[in-house]
Amino acid sequence: MAGLIDELVNTILKENDIYKELIPIADEKTRVIIKNDLDALQKITEQEQLTIEKINALEKKREEVIVNIGTVLSRDPKELNMKTLIKILGKQPEEQKRLSRIHDELSETLRRLVVINDRNKELIKQSLEMIEFNMNLIQSTRMAPGVNNYTRSAGESSIRQAGTGMFDAKQ
Repeated sequence: MAGLIDELVNTILKENDIYKELIPIADEKTRVIIKNDLDALQKITEQEQLTIEKINALEKKREEVIVNIGTVLSRDPKELNMKTLIKILGKQPEEQKRLSRIHDELSETLRRLVVINDRNKELIKQSLEMIEFNMNLIQSTRMAPGVNNYTRSAGESSIRQAGTGMFDAKQ
């Protein structure tokens, strides 16, 4: 059992390290979103995807270890989360302490990532709202009656020109 707990702790430590790698990437993503640099945003997204693939591999390994621990303890692996395992290890204070410490550390790392990702999500939402506003403004300007157009002689003409999105009822 101690070997399985060691394997679980090591896997979670590796996961936490990779999640920590995502924090500066997410911070950079914030700066890129603010600058509206789509090329850099795409590169950062690709970098995030590679990092997430590493996390998924470790997550799969962690789940396998939990299944093995469930087998040893004769418990359903679906019921074995970190808090439950920490309680089960009450008679093994050293393992319990290690597992509790890494659980707290991982929780803090994930909390920081959630805050940054929520901020990025809000920035992207605001950017999309601004784009939609600008598109609506452009469209309403194109369709506004009495649009002032100038002729070659620089005289003002109020002839309305058909724009995209308008119907020609005469056809």
